[in-house]
Amino acid sequence: MEFAPLEAGEVLVRVAACGICGTDVHIFHGDKGSAEVVPPVVLGHELSGVVEQVGPDVDMVSVSDHVVVDPNIYCGICRPCQMGKKQLCEHLSAIGVTRNGGFAEYCVVPQAQCFKVDREIPFEQAAMAEPLACCIHGIDRAGIRPGSAVCVVGGGAIGLMMVQLAKLAGAASVVLSEPIEFRRRVALEVGADAVINPVEENLAERYMEITGLAGADVVIECVGNTTAVRQAFEAAGRGAMVLLFSVPKPDTFHQLSLDEVYHKELNIAGSLIDPDTFLRAVALLNEGRIKLAPIITHAFPTARLKEAILMQMSDESIKVVAMPELADVWCGLQEEERNRVLV
Repeated sequence: MEFAPLEAGEVLVRVAACGICGTDVHIFHGDKGSAEVVPPVVLGHELSGVVEQVGPDVDMVSVSDHVVVDPNIYCGICRPCQMGKKQLCEHLSAIGVTRNGGFAEYCVVPQAQCFKVDREIPFEQAAMAEPLACCIHGIDRAGIRPGSAVCVVGGGAIGLMMVQLAKLAGAASVVLSEPIEFRRRVALEVGADAVINPVEENLAERYMEITGLAGADVVIECVGNTTAVRQAFEAAGRGAMVLLFSVPKPDTFHQLSLDEVYHKELNIAGSLIDPDTFLRAVALLNEGRIKLAPIITHAFPTARLKEAILMQMSDESIKVVAMPELADVWCGLQEEERNRVLV
């Protein structure tokens, strides 16, 4: 296959897997992602693959290396960048958002965005480096300390990674709130100490029954709707940190009790993308410290991308990946072990 000559510092990656993100779902419905999307552009920012070609002056990666890609590219000259908050870059661009990304056979990226991963890591798991890096930034923002009591609201892929990172950060207990039964099972599989069904139980009351505490020290909200946000504040104890990690629709608002914030002395934080956390995510992947196989429930050929996005939106999935070279039999999870539909 013939390709246009690469510019200095560019790398051609043969895409092996690309995760479907909540941001992709928002863009699919016409909303913005981490930056404004101007069609036409190839989406897909959670990608792994193999270096196919390198351009002039590339010295960080070589042909045949297995790599993952940090999609976020910062200008380095705006005030947020120069103040050490580049995730708030005023001129942010992103592979798979403003530049062609991973929902294709090949993707051209700057070498600075490429991180090598061990060849033994399945590509669909390696593609989770980007959401994992975002979660690490969130964990940093949450300020979990050894002995903290943590409640995670939402058992999607992000919530299940947050459960594991909270344990690695030293949390004494991590309780997950999730209405879908099979996601609660997976939460226990990856390390949650207890799970709650917030549809059938009052989250704050059940949390107190389980832990004996009047509320969590840290609550991490990973859903993005007002019901989950309300439950997150109800589960927060005095002096708690409430991390609103999810990507909400732009027109989503929550009526906040200022009296509750005052009397509980709550700390409220957001978390945006993955500034300087990608290398840490890759280190956790390479050392096998995060269980990702139970989280990845479906894989589709990239040619069936619309189906993949619709599956990511459904209650049947946790994490869906698109794989350009996917054959009839997926080399990932075993259906008979987890009773999930692999397509």
